[in-house]
Amino acid sequence: MTAALPHDFKTVTIDRVSKHYGRRRALWRVSLTCSAGAITGLFGPNGAGKSTLLNLLSTLGRPSEGVIRYGEATADEWGDGLRARIGVLGHDLFLYSDLSARENLAFFAHLYDLRHVDTLVSASLAAARLTERGDDRAGSFSRGLRQRLALERALVHAPRLVLLDEPFTGLDDASARLLVDRLQQLKSTGAIVVIATHDFDVAEGLVDHAVCLTGGRMAEMPADGRSLRDRYRQAVEAPVR
Repeated sequence: MTAALPHDFKTVTIDRVSKHYGRRRALWRVSLTCSAGAITGLFGPNGAGKSTLLNLLSTLGRPSEGVIRYGEATADEWGDGLRARIGVLGHDLFLYSDLSARENLAFFAHLYDLRHVDTLVSASLAAARLTERGDDRAGSFSRGLRQRLALERALVHAPRLVLLDEPFTGLDDASARLLVDRLQQLKSTGAIVVIATHDFDVAEGLVDHAVCLTGGRMAEMPADGRSLRDRYRQAVEAPVR
C-alpha cells in the first residue's frame, strides 16, 4: 500500500475490466473514464452488467481482469481509506426503520468519524427537505422520503465518487425533481457521479456522458442531437463486436 497517496482523486478510470462468476461473464473488457464535475449515465437491459460495474467501482467486488484506478492508484494501493471517498445508494437503502431520520444520519456520520455531527445532520435534513420530519421514524416514511433520506446517508461524508443504482425507481414527480436538483448540485461541487437508470425521461438533460451495457459489453451513446432513448435503442440493436 502506498502511504503517501493524497486522499483525493479527480477521475475514475475503468481499463478493460471483466468480471466472471464461474462460467457466466457479467462484464467483458469494459473501458470508461468518469470525471469530477460530470454525471455518467449507465444504461442497458436488465442483467446487462450495470449493477456489477457499480459494485466493482464501490470496491465491494474485484475485477476478474483489468484494473480500476481512482486517480492514479488502484483500490489496493489506496487501502481502506478509499471507501471514505465513496458514497453508494443501491436497491437496499440501508436505513434503520426504528431510528428517526436524524438518528440514521448521525449513526452514519459517526461511522465515518466525522466532526460537528449535529451541524452535518441538520444540513443533510435540509438538503433532503426533511427538516420538519427529522425526529420521525424512518419506517414511517413513504418510498420517496426514504429515498431522499438514504441519498443524504450516502452523502453525509462528502464523497468524491457517488454511485447510484436506479435511484428514481418508485419516486413521484416531485421526489424525482428533488433528486435531479441534488445530483446537479453534486456535479457543481466537483463530485464524480455514476448513475444506472432505466428512466430516459429524467436522465435526458441530466447526464453528461451516456454509455450502454449490453451482454456485459459497453457501447458508446455519442451525443448526436437525437434523444437519449433513440441513441440507447441503436446501441442495444447494434451488432456485438
